[in-house]
Amino acid sequence: MRAVRQELARASLATEIGFFVVTANQDGVLAVQRLAQPWGVEEGDGQAWVWALSAVEELAEYLGGRRQAFSVPLVLGGTPFQQKVWQALPGIPYGTTIAYTELAQALGKPKAARAVGAACAANPVPILLPCHRVVGRGGMLKGYALGLPVKEYLLALERRNNENPR
Repeated sequence: MRAVRQELARASLATEIGFFVVTANQDGVLAVQRLAQPWGVEEGDGQAWVWALSAVEELAEYLGGRRQAFSVPLVLGGTPFQQKVWQALPGIPYGTTIAYTELAQALGKPKAARAVGAACAANPVPILLPCHRVVGRGGMLKGYALGLPVKEYLLALERRNNENPR
């Protein structure tokens, strides 16, 4: 049996909060990573390249305050519970936050706040799926895969744009 070769593409974006690399396949975006150093390599073709470039463009628009939601398709693995958490994230309104405990309750798992946190930490497409909008009780900023300074930056960006819509 021959393995099926998967088409992959990578595109990058330099921002004031770091260098982002988007990885996509022909079905959509697989990952968003933040790097300390510039990526410097753009690669891909076909539909995977289209999705990678589209995601980079949407990220640039979001970070520039011109986009509040993302439209690129996402290709997510994960456990059934992780997928349930990730599906709920786009429903958190731009510029607002929800506590891990509140999200767990909304998912019908009131004792699963830590599991919600773990699912957010495992989110392969941060920013595109806005896990930065999930915070600790009382609004306390808890861990974030891209780092707490990035979480603070994103929340401040959204608050600022909600107060001064473009």
